[in-house]
Amino acid sequence: MPTRNDIRNVAIVAHVDHGKTTLVDAMLKQSGAFRENQHVDERVMDSNDLEREKGITILAKNTAVHFRSPQDQSDTVINIIDTPGHADFGGEVERGLSMVDGVVLLVDASEGPLPQTRFVLRKALNAKMPVILVINKTDRPDARIAEVIDETYELFMDLDATEEQIDFPIVYASGREGKASLEKPANGTTPDSADLLPLFNTILSTIPAPTYEDGAPLQAHVTNLDASNFLGRIALCRVMQGTIRKGQQVAWIKRDGSVERVKITELLMTEALERKPAESAGPGDICAIAGIPEIMIGETLADPEDPRPLPLITVDEPAISMTIGTNTSPLVGREKGSKVTARMVKDRLEREIIGNVSIKVLPTERPDAWEVQGRGELALAILVEQMRREGYELTVGKPQVVVREVDGKTHEPVERLTVDCPEEYLGVITQLLAIRKGRMESMSNHGTGWIRMEFLVPSRGLIGFRTEFLTDTRGTGIANTNFEGYEPWFGELRTRASGSLVADRAGAVTPFAMINLQERGSLFVEPTTEVYEGMIVGENSRADDMDVNITKEKKLTNMRASTSDTTENLIPPRKLSLEQALEFCREDECVEITPKYVRIRKVVLDASTRGRSAARAKHGN
Repeated sequence: MPTRNDIRNVAIVAHVDHGKTTLVDAMLKQSGAFRENQHVDERVMDSNDLEREKGITILAKNTAVHFRSPQDQSDTVINIIDTPGHADFGGEVERGLSMVDGVVLLVDASEGPLPQTRFVLRKALNAKMPVILVINKTDRPDARIAEVIDETYELFMDLDATEEQIDFPIVYASGREGKASLEKPANGTTPDSADLLPLFNTILSTIPAPTYEDGAPLQAHVTNLDASNFLGRIALCRVMQGTIRKGQQVAWIKRDGSVERVKITELLMTEALERKPAESAGPGDICAIAGIPEIMIGETLADPEDPRPLPLITVDEPAISMTIGTNTSPLVGREKGSKVTARMVKDRLEREIIGNVSIKVLPTERPDAWEVQGRGELALAILVEQMRREGYELTVGKPQVVVREVDGKTHEPVERLTVDCPEEYLGVITQLLAIRKGRMESMSNHGTGWIRMEFLVPSRGLIGFRTEFLTDTRGTGIANTNFEGYEPWFGELRTRASGSLVADRAGAVTPFAMINLQERGSLFVEPTTEVYEGMIVGENSRADDMDVNITKEKKLTNMRASTSDTTENLIPPRKLSLEQALEFCREDECVEITPKYVRIRKVVLDASTRGRSAARAKHGN
């Protein structure tokens, strides 16, 4: 079959924080994508505000690098897909892999392969793609290059890679320094080269050029969506066969199999970080087209005279769900939230599933709430955080697992948990995971004072795990998870050991009440904060919930006290982030989210109603 030797399509895949986006920065700079005096931010591909704040890639994005070979002066366009490293955004990884012909697997020279490395590599191997291994951060003082290569070979064999896939080239790199070499450097040293030329050459020699059939009808796969104020919805396409042109009439093959004739009003090609108008795109090109306002991911653009659909993009099933509904608290609409109605929330969730293939939205018994399913807690928390920043007010329920029936028995999702921590916390971690029905699979000690343990844990057991884990390891532990599969229901799990301090009336928090209550547990609110009945104002040190009056004021007398209460005695409150609030929730609690605040509250606000329900449950009525 003929090939297009002037194009290479490659995805960079890795675990979180192993340096994908930093390496792409260096590739862009060395290919002349920016002017010499142009100011360029670090991690330029992470353009989303949330991505910059959290330091992770959330959305798969593409860029194009123009590489001129010093040997024969030939020009090659390398289309690079920067994929997320977190398994919660696995839909983005699968979507990115559908656009490329090979992958660059990035592995940290110290940490080695981690759960998300396994996840993204498994997807690439299943797609029968060639792999280039890049050992990144070789200049880390704790680098252990030889051991990491051995661990990567073991991972390939564990994932049943073919002999051709195991025979992968190895490049040693420092993405931050913009250097790569085929010669293995000493641990803790930078590769002995001036630039990334060895990496570029390895991509050209290992990643196959796109193939096509002469005279084949047009086939272009829609792999991503974007939007423009001027052009409306933009579809990112990988052209598989034929040529697509600006102004051309094409057949739009929808997900349900129906076909409609549409016109391509605009055709754009990526150069570095910009999309520029183009007249046509051929086999292997990744282009953006406008003019089809209702187009969806996974659909096909084809020849109107001979429409041939491409397979739809499929992703793994969701493992975690939570209920998202309108804000029903007494403070609704008071805090800059401009979008508070059920119709607005429903429209926003429907827009999300258009561009996010790994999220599902299902109706519930209530007309103002919906069940949203996703890969993990982080993916759902990111969606809620985005909606919050857009001005929505929401009520979000405790995350639950998505179960399935297998041979008449209930099965639940199981995660592979990898823990890195100092040796002295071995007993603490083992005990913490034993309570959560975790099963240890392996443990290794590299002689550095740190140990690595692998557990299989039900996804239910990991809801709320991270906060306890960081507390028990004094913030030194590192935990990473990856979806492993489904196993029979593990039985009842112990939820949070502590209870909640619940406000029993509306009003403003007073320092006098806080000083009296802080010995009961840790508080979440500050003086003058407005509270309402049923709002959770702190964590009780005991297992039971306690209704408290946190608005109580000191009785004023004309007698002067020798030791007056001062706010100096106040312990600073714990400020919970959105993720921590979702982890803290129990089954009878939910999180109220507004553009300004995140509050935890009881589902039933009235204290007497909650008391009667608890009494009935206790006596079995």
